Amino acid sequence: MRSFLIFLILFIPFLSISQDSKTEVLSLGVFHFDFPNNDVVPVDSSEQIDVLKREYQDEIVDLVKKLKDFRPTVIVVERPRSKQSQIDSLYKSYLLKDHELARSEIEQIGFRLGKVLGIEKLYCVDEWGEFNSQVSDMIYGDDTIIKKDFSNYYLKNEDLELKYNPEPVFKSEGILAELRRLNDTENIQKSLGNYLIEAFKYEHEEGDFFGVHFETGRWFNRNLKIFRNIQRIPVDSEDRIFVLYGAGHMNLLNIFFNSSPEFELVDAIDYL
Repeated sequence: MRSFLIFLILFIPFLSISQDSKTEVLSLGVFHFDFPNNDVVPVDSSEQIDVLKREYQDEIVDLVKKLKDFRPTVIVVERPRSKQSQIDSLYKSYLLKDHELARSEIEQIGFRLGKVLGIEKLYCVDEWGEFNSQVSDMIYGDDTIIKKDFSNYYLKNEDLELKYNPEPVFKSEGILAELRRLNDTENIQKSLGNYLIEAFKYEHEEGDFFGVHFETGRWFNRNLKIFRNIQRIPVDSEDRIFVLYGAGHMNLLNIFFNSSPEFELVDAIDYL
């Protein structure tokens, strides 16, 4: 009995310390403000908006005020680590009033928020996924037959009608309305299903796992590497991390944050 009491005295405080030591994370999934159309589903030019217009600038200023309440100490953005020095230079110029904000969400939201909070650096954490040899040989090899077969399946398959692809509302209802839609937990979960159909089910030879390997590299491996880069940022329990990323990534990144013993995910909707 005595040894059990000693165990409780020593172990229970450790549990509470461990739980309290998690770093809070607010992940905000966004559409790309400059519409580079590098995503799976491009936005037609007739449906795009110009975020530099006054009405949208007012919305963005209001959004930054809302996000400020989270009081982040670290800001993470969707740029390759190889672009870190470029982002550092642009951000420094912005702080010195020598740079006019471009349309990208990184500048419109990330730069603004960083300046308001006195943050000196934004962290670039983006990566590309790695494919296994079977998929790499198809993508980078000379076999045009398999490339054509995969491309045809990718563009025309029986799962197209199953894909979760709701119409954006930024043009009809505004930026904040679109961000609320994109960061709704149910919508995020549905978007992950898109990576479990279509190309995921492609078989080069009957019974093989070509499609599984393709999506593993394209999406799952990529987001795990992004998460690992976020882990590499030196933080403690007093820090709060703001992750500004394309909304599609939230279907995995939020799972990682929710499952991690190091982080505590905060619902973005609470700040929108």
